[in-house]
Amino acid sequence: MPEDLAVRRGQDRSFPPFLFPEYRSTRSRAPSRPLVEPPRTISERTGPGPALAEMVEPDADLTSNAGTGAVALGERIIVTGTLRDAAGDPVPNAVIEIWQANAAGRYLHDEDRHDAPLDPNFTGIGTCLTDGTGTYRFLSVRPGAYPWGNHPNAWRPAHVHLSILGSSFSDRLVTQMYFPGDPLQPLDPILNAIPDPAARDRLVARYEHEITEPGRALGFRFDLRLAGPTATPFEDPEPPHGRRVHAG
Repeated sequence: MPEDLAVRRGQDRSFPPFLFPEYRSTRSRAPSRPLVEPPRTISERTGPGPALAEMVEPDADLTSNAGTGAVALGERIIVTGTLRDAAGDPVPNAVIEIWQANAAGRYLHDEDRHDAPLDPNFTGIGTCLTDGTGTYRFLSVRPGAYPWGNHPNAWRPAHVHLSILGSSFSDRLVTQMYFPGDPLQPLDPILNAIPDPAARDRLVARYEHEITEPGRALGFRFDLRLAGPTATPFEDPEPPHGRRVHAG
């Protein structure tokens, strides 16, 4: 986590605190002592970011990238938006990782014990790049809600994880995109760990009919801001591709 973001986590109501008791697993993983910023040697200051973007093949169609020749089950969605820096300028050639549950609310991961069915035609993993205008786009299916063990009858709202790789190995920002009108959002301690309601709203994508493709998929816009007063709220990094260390 970049140093300025670590500081802001304790000062800015746009970011969740490290300790939020209602989000049960933060009780054991929140730091109990002041953070110490390690030296940023050459290995932390270089890659992957732009260098990786030159090598990564976009894998932005999650509905068909399982390699089975068939299409994933579920309500198809198109997600697009612009990645901007603190000054509001677009960030080109950025790598964005995507991972999510399938339409039934299950991850393709050994530790996912939800008894919802797996979809053999859906891995829940993808990668996209921002273009010269900072715009990204991917196609997927709307993920289902799923139960988790945080509290009795706890269910996570539908969400998609996004990981943005920066210009160094220590710069990786992870967030979640939610969907408008989800009744589970007011009950979710992960989303509600963000103190500022306006910042929470920045994690909810907007439905946009002009992005929607007739007869194919609903369109959603989710813009990302890396810093500044309207920064996208970020969370602690999770292992990518559905490996949920806190069942989130």
